[in-house]
This record gives sequence, C-alpha cells and structure tokens, in this order.
Amino acid sequence: MYRYIIRPLLFFKQPEQAHAITFGLLKALQKLNLTFLLKWIYGFEDIRLHRRVFGFDFPNPVGLAAGLDKDAEVIDALASVGFGFVEIGTVTPKAQPGNPKPRAFRLTNDSALINRMGFNNQGVDVCVEQLKNRKSNVIVGGNIGKNKVTPNEDAILDYQYAFEQMFEHVDYFVVNVSSPNTPNLRDLQEKEPLKQLLNQLQNLNNSKPQSKPILLKIAPDLTDTQLDDIIEIVIDTQIAGVVATNTTIAREPLSYDKAYIESLGAGGLSGKPLTKRSTEVIRYLHQKSNGKFPIIGVGGIFTAEDAIEKLEAGASLVQVYTGFIYQGPAIVKQINKKLLR
Repeated sequence: MYRYIIRPLLFFKQPEQAHAITFGLLKALQKLNLTFLLKWIYGFEDIRLHRRVFGFDFPNPVGLAAGLDKDAEVIDALASVGFGFVEIGTVTPKAQPGNPKPRAFRLTNDSALINRMGFNNQGVDVCVEQLKNRKSNVIVGGNIGKNKVTPNEDAILDYQYAFEQMFEHVDYFVVNVSSPNTPNLRDLQEKEPLKQLLNQLQNLNNSKPQSKPILLKIAPDLTDTQLDDIIEIVIDTQIAGVVATNTTIAREPLSYDKAYIESLGAGGLSGKPLTKRSTEVIRYLHQKSNGKFPIIGVGGIFTAEDAIEKLEAGASLVQVYTGFIYQGPAIVKQINKKLLR
C-alpha cells in the first residue's frame, strides 16, 4: 500500500512538505491515542531479536537514524512502528531555522536524497519538554550538535549545554561533528579538537551518579588514516562507540546528469549510493579495532540484505533513514523477519 499509493502521493509534494504531512498524521495518531493501529499493522516482536549493547536490552537491532524526528515530536508513533530504538535530533542549544529553502531533493532514480537542512530544530529546551511527555519506553538516543553561529573554538560549550539539558531524558548520546551542512563543523573531526571535545564530554559524563553511553557519528568521506585516528580517539577517550556513517559530500555513483546534480547545490547525499561506502567504513573500523567498541551501522539500508551485510561487517545495530522514506514503515518488520531466518 505504501509503495503503490501513499509514496506516490507524498512524492508529488516537495520533500519538506511531504515530511510535514507525514508528521501531522503521526502527531494526530499520538494525540488521539491511536498509535496502537501502527503497532497492529507494523509491529513485530520476537525474543530472538533482542540485542544487548551499551548496557541496554534492545528489542530488535533496527533503529531510526537522527534527522527525521529532530525535536522528539513523534517518538511514541515511531516506537509503535516497531523500531528497536529511535535517535532524535540533531539538537542544538538554541533554536535555529537551518539553511534557506529549497534544501532537500529527491533523486528517485537512485533511491537517494540530497539535503542541506543545517540542523533546523526548535532548540534543546523544546526538545526536553517533548521528551518529558512521551509515553513509550523505547530506547532514545540524543544526537547533539552546535549552533551555526557558534565558532568552533566555543563548540564544546554548545555540546556541553545540550548534554546537560538532555541527560535525564535520553538513554544515550551521539556527538555529531560530521554533518556537511554546518560551516566548518567537520573541522571538529580532526584529531586534536575531536579528542578534546570527547574528553570534555566524558569528564562531564563521569561526574554523574550514573554515566550514559556517548557515541561519535562520523562521515563516510574520511580516509583510512583518519579512520585510524578515530579508532585511537574512541579507545583513548573511552566513549561507548561509533555511528557509521553520516551523509556524504561525494556525488558518485549517481545516474543523473552532472549538470543537474551541480544545479542542486551543496548538501549531504544519502540512500542507496551510500550503501557500499558505509559498509566499508564499518568493516574497517571493526577489523582495525579488533571489535573493541560497538558500531551502529547506517547508510543505504533499503532491504534486509543491506542490514545483514552491515551486521556481518561488524555493526552491532543498524539504523534506517532514507530507506524508511522510500520503503515505508514496513521496512522495520521486513528486516526483522529476515534476520530470524
């Protein structure tokens, strides 16, 4: 039904309009306490799918990646779809509108998206209020970033503020320094600034009565040498793991005319063109580190086979985003059913 009726109708609209329509429906289902309908249609549970990672018992290994529910508005509805965990954000200390529109583009021939949203969100305080109101007990990750106007030398203050405000309301954190859509943000992936940032957050984390897992989300565009640095930093700072990967600034392989792609402008590419590279990064991190830390695998997961490939490459859990938009909510059940086989 989604593929042949709902998706064509949504794809008549611009991506952000389609997102608003979908979220309007999900919020209505939550308000009317009708999310059980989603669970009845899409839910799928089996004890054999449980995964123990980061000290949590995940009901299944398929999560929703950050970027869809930026402000924690529809966590209960997403939990009813069957996700084993939901990652919200990216959340910044202050609300910001993001980059000028249009800033999201579908490449349907390649089952891909290009976006340069720019961390558009309502700010951490609004997000916390949404988190307080949720009813489901789904595992929630908080993806945190810096405001666009904050210079890199002060970035740690933004991450610390978001961390402190959200600490009581999420189960784990993801430090996002890999989005290509905030100017100079990826400079924070360099070895020394990244180590300093993660050490500061870990010190803050360890000062709590009970610390929470901190993960690092990395770009797929890193070289092997940079990935070696990431492994060293993760082990040295003793953070919990890595989310691999964010969107890519690369534009290969795409079937569209080069001039058309260039006309769309800057932004991160996600979807099927990212499948191979994200799996390569997962496998490299897992093998080079001898499996010393868990990895959440994300990037181009459209089928159960895509998810299995990432799990076999070394991921402990997987996340979907673009695949969820193209394949619909049934993707979660389809992956989990195939995993049992």
